[in-house]
Amino acid sequence: MAKQWYVLRVQSGREEKVKNTLARKVQLAGLEDRVTNILVPTENVTEIKGGRKRIRERKLYPGYIMVEMELDDEVWFTIRDTPGIGDFVGAYGRPVPMEPEEVERILKGQEQKEEQPVVKIDLERGQSVKIKEGPFENFDGIVEEVNPAKGLVKVIVTIFGRATPVELEYWQVEKI
Repeated sequence: MAKQWYVLRVQSGREEKVKNTLARKVQLAGLEDRVTNILVPTENVTEIKGGRKRIRERKLYPGYIMVEMELDDEVWFTIRDTPGIGDFVGAYGRPVPMEPEEVERILKGQEQKEEQPVVKIDLERGQSVKIKEGPFENFDGIVEEVNPAKGLVKVIVTIFGRATPVELEYWQVEKI
């Protein structure tokens, strides 16, 4: 039987603890050859709070963990008997393995996580903002465009009665 990836429902906010508990139970039961990988998919997000830039890890799928395994009765009962695990994701209580494309996309995202954090910009087009730094400090404007890849926000500011687009760093503006 080939190893496949499955998704488990777990208690939200306790994904890491459930992952560690499951890893210990698998090791104690001697099932390391059948359960090879347990993963909580996350990404690094850069955010500005209180004028300070910080990088934090954010769960992509809160309340779920991924497990690579050969599913047989012994593995099934070991997993179902682990505290914090709800059930397998699937129809009619039967586990459904993940599609290879989904697994590849998620695993590729985990590799990229170590390379560069994603910038989290809490702004949307049409939102009112106040510029808090730079030459247009204390001006109000409306977000026209958000570019998370570059960390830039284009804001329409009224200067001398004319609407003028201004490109700013995302940390230079705040929601009103």
